[in-house]
Amino acid sequence: MFLSCRTTQEEYFDSERPVAEVAEFFQSLGRVNRFFDFAHPFRNLIPRLLGEASCCSLSILDVGAGDGSLGNAVRDWAAKRGWNWRVVNLDTSLSALGLNTNGLNVAGSALHLPFGPGSFDVVIASQMAHHLKDPEVKLLLQEAWRVSRRTVLLCDLHRNLGLYLALLLLFCFQDHPASFKADALLSVKRGWRKADLARLAAQAGVETAKVKVYFGARVVLQASKTPF
Repeated sequence: MFLSCRTTQEEYFDSERPVAEVAEFFQSLGRVNRFFDFAHPFRNLIPRLLGEASCCSLSILDVGAGDGSLGNAVRDWAAKRGWNWRVVNLDTSLSALGLNTNGLNVAGSALHLPFGPGSFDVVIASQMAHHLKDPEVKLLLQEAWRVSRRTVLLCDLHRNLGLYLALLLLFCFQDHPASFKADALLSVKRGWRKADLARLAAQAGVETAKVKVYFGARVVLQASKTPF
């Protein structure tokens, strides 16, 4: 049945591409992400999980940060509330990180985070886990759990027909390179159901993990080390 299982087909931009293509890709991704308000789960859930009183000063690691758009968005949003959210952007792509001139960037693997235990209050990841195979996602969750002091928040695409059709419709009104549109639709096929992430979190030993569908388009995994 269509979308019943994750596809393992690699996306075009899973491989290293010329700098100009990478820049064009993130320009398109930014337009689509703004349409779907990609930062909303993090603006909404971090204060809920920690409590607003604990949000005045936070260190945050964004794993698979790409061009750092998410970190910039949540940092600026927090600043408007008088909060100091310090975001470190980690990605394997130097070309992607090079697009972010307004943040702290670290080149590194999500599967072997170059940080000690409890280095960050919050570890986040947005729309990057679907690029990984299941055993790699298990490692991602273990590493995120290891370097977080308080909370892990992973958000990714919900594998469902509604989102797939919504993207097809959006592309009727937004002009994007063919390679980007193909990758976007393939990303939905590589996305998640609740049970997928719950199973991998259990295998990773993240016992407090809770997984839920977020407004139909996304699946969110949240886990806290201390009840708030």
